[in-house]
Amino acid sequence: MRCLYVDLDGTLLGPGGSLLTGADGGFGLDGVRALQACARADVEVVIYSGRRQGSVAEAARLLGQRSYIFELGCGLVLDGELEWLTDGVEPSPELGSIFDQIGASGAPELLLETFAGRLEYHTPWSLGRDVSHLFRGQVDLQEAAAVLVAGGFDWLRLVDNGVLAAHGVAVDGDVFGLEVDRVHAYHLIPAGASKARAVARHMQNRGLSRADCIAVGDSREDMDAADVVGCFWLVRNGLERDPSLAVEVGTRGPRVRVAAEAFGAGVYEAVVTTLAER
Repeated sequence: MRCLYVDLDGTLLGPGGSLLTGADGGFGLDGVRALQACARADVEVVIYSGRRQGSVAEAARLLGQRSYIFELGCGLVLDGELEWLTDGVEPSPELGSIFDQIGASGAPELLLETFAGRLEYHTPWSLGRDVSHLFRGQVDLQEAAAVLVAGGFDWLRLVDNGVLAAHGVAVDGDVFGLEVDRVHAYHLIPAGASKARAVARHMQNRGLSRADCIAVGDSREDMDAADVVGCFWLVRNGLERDPSLAVEVGTRGPRVRVAAEAFGAGVYEAVVTTLAER
């Protein structure tokens, strides 16, 4: 094992986005222990997150990491060098940021109008982003894809980045006004971008093979890394928040494992289990 790709919110970070909070809301060090185990075994840790670049960069600095993936794989920073993985859609002085270009296209408004009452901006976290338009709600992704294609936006896709609230109980104490049974986080991003693609690009740059790497996360988008790494671990709270993930876990075979523990403890379980088995 030479590299760990790990999500932040709902995975390495506990409730409230704290590295030092365990699944029960009390003080916990399991996430730190996972990082320590990686350091002792000379395993590189790469954050792959839906957060905007500035937020992920700060987290990587605090954790002492040299590389990171932000906005669901839209950008990869490798030893300080930024590479956009957005199929030619890049910031420019004339057109502005990728976020600005997506906004100017009219695609976000189309989705909000089509799914009125089921989709809204995920404020305040939707503000100040580099690439993706961040929403919350509950929509059918195939229906959303058809809407985008019909509107001439086949260069974009809506991505499910996990459940924010279920059965009326909101994660991290947030309250959402949408009348749906599960509130998901959705990102509108360039169609070719993905966490899996960014992971594969980092592996290529580092000369890593599939067998060298594992990934840990809590969402459907995180799980797509199973296509490129040796094993993907789904932390227990991800499956608890979104039981529909069990179907995909079952179809992906041994390359996907479900941790018995949640949040940072699940990351620690994935790391020490992999190191012990290898």
